Amino acid sequence: MHIALGCDHRGLSLKRLIVDILNKRGDTYHDFGSHDIAAVDYPDIARKVAEAVAGGQYALGILVCSSGIGMSIAANKVKGIRAALCHDMFTARRARQHNDANILCLGEDVLGPGLATEVVQTFLDTGFEEGRHSRRLDMVRDMEAD
Repeated sequence: MHIALGCDHRGLSLKRLIVDILNKRGDTYHDFGSHDIAAVDYPDIARKVAEAVAGGQYALGILVCSSGIGMSIAANKVKGIRAALCHDMFTARRARQHNDANILCLGEDVLGPGLATEVVQTFLDTGFEEGRHSRRLDMVRDMEAD
């Protein structure tokens, strides 16, 4: 799977862990930054990842900041993005199964490395269930068109 990856300066350690996870899984990725602890504006990174996912260059995206909240808000401003802030395997699984989420948002200050690893793997390994959920996603797409 080809993944778009990004973080701000407060998500760098968790992003590095995610890079290790992706490498072990054999997934490919592009890192849109940040690459060091110098302060950056999370909306800039979220936009790059979200536009790349929405444009079809990447199957999914993963964004990290201190809480995950800012990244999810910013990414969801891009048409076609369904960014989900997940804190456990249940929310990661449901985000994919029911909402066809295409970007996972995580908070470095919220998740420890063990839980973060499980959340990332669950998100990447879970597919969309379609059925009744497809109709609801069509409703969301209609909202974007308004």
